[in-house]
Amino acid sequence: MRIDLHTHSTASDGTDTPAELVRNAAAAGLDVVALTDHDTTRGHAEAAAALPEGLTLVTGAELSCRVGGISMHLLAYLFDPAEPALLAERELVRDDRVPRAQGMIAKLNALNVPVSWEQVRRIAGDGSVGRPHIATALVELGVVPSVDAAFTAEWLADGGRAHMDKHETDPFEAIRLVKAAGGVTVFAHPGAAKRGRTVPEPVIAELAAAGLDGIEADHMDHDPDTRARLRGLAKELGLLATGSSDYHGSRKTCVLGENVTDPEVYGEIVRRATGAFPVPGTGGA
Repeated sequence: MRIDLHTHSTASDGTDTPAELVRNAAAAGLDVVALTDHDTTRGHAEAAAALPEGLTLVTGAELSCRVGGISMHLLAYLFDPAEPALLAERELVRDDRVPRAQGMIAKLNALNVPVSWEQVRRIAGDGSVGRPHIATALVELGVVPSVDAAFTAEWLADGGRAHMDKHETDPFEAIRLVKAAGGVTVFAHPGAAKRGRTVPEPVIAELAAAGLDGIEADHMDHDPDTRARLRGLAKELGLLATGSSDYHGSRKTCVLGENVTDPEVYGEIVRRATGAFPVPGTGGA
């Protein structure tokens, strides 16, 4: 089995619609794909309706969190999307994305970059607006050569000249909320140092003690040494170690199935979940 547990669609900051994403996942030879848009489950219904035969959909979301002043992302799988407390927190995070994006645009304008809210809103479409949409606008304007090049201290990286904070959930609270909604939690790309400061290992140990289920070890932003270190940490803390592409369509260079999760680890995630079940493909629409 080939299992990719971290992808994004146009419901957040990917470029494939949810239907396109599952069709592309099947074409890439995947057996299981998780749709984990940022702080939203809005793409799940479309993905499930278009699911090709032979492909299983894992419903999820990537939750925006912050601990000790460090931004981190928490992958949540197979939770009940209607559970009121978790739904309210996701909506709070999403609602703060618009004023945050508008503030970053104002900072860019002050740096003589002629980006506009209308341009960013066009790029985001119906998705939850985020930094990748602003980065795409910078590419369109010729300010940077690629989306990744916008995530530097000069522009949009944490602490960068045009960066602004947004509401982010305390990860200990996020773990509690996801667990209460019957879901499973995995710390996304914990060793991605090029994105900014990373969460110290003692804090990851505290998160594990609080109920964190796993860490994403195999990821495009982790070099071989980092992957080995994270797998060792997972073993030490009794955590699951996953792998995935963090696919965003054409917005990033990674491809579906670039990194995958061991079938036994996937089976354990499904076993622990009580809020939702994986959706088997029956041919799609």
